[in-house]
Amino acid sequence: MIPSESRRPRPSRASRVIKTALVLPNDTNNHHTLFGGKLMAHIDDVAAISAMRHCHEQVVTASTDSIDFLRPINQNEAVILESFVTWTGTSSMEVFIKVFAEDLLSGERQIAATAFSTFVALDKNFKPVRVPPVYPETDEEKALFESAPERVRERQRRRIESRKMAELIETMSK
Repeated sequence: MIPSESRRPRPSRASRVIKTALVLPNDTNNHHTLFGGKLMAHIDDVAAISAMRHCHEQVVTASTDSIDFLRPINQNEAVILESFVTWTGTSSMEVFIKVFAEDLLSGERQIAATAFSTFVALDKNFKPVRVPPVYPETDEEKALFESAPERVRERQRRRIESRKMAELIETMSK
């Protein structure tokens, strides 16, 4: 890819990832529902692929805002994850992930979780590198793009608070 082409704005749809998996007994807890940690691994996996599809660079997870578990995903249901880049900064990308539970016998699908993760693109020397802008096309993408600046401010505020807490903990442990 020519460098100038690699920084051209890209649509959110170009980074879309869909992953489907059957929830098997080894994936479940004592309630016969998908382990939260297993779902978190699926979320990080699809989100990282979305970020890499967008920037065509290596990426690292910078943060996960929250994972809102809205409904359990039962054994023998399918878990379906869909992710795409919603917003970009200089070297960072926000990725939205929505998770569905599907009863494969009835075909009924319900939203089971949502999450936002942020990734940073890295060059060969593991230094942050500029990413191309993203642009929305659908109503969902537009709504997420327009609301992103507020989430970015909240992430920055949270990072400052986390650093303060880390300093306090380090000071107390000396």
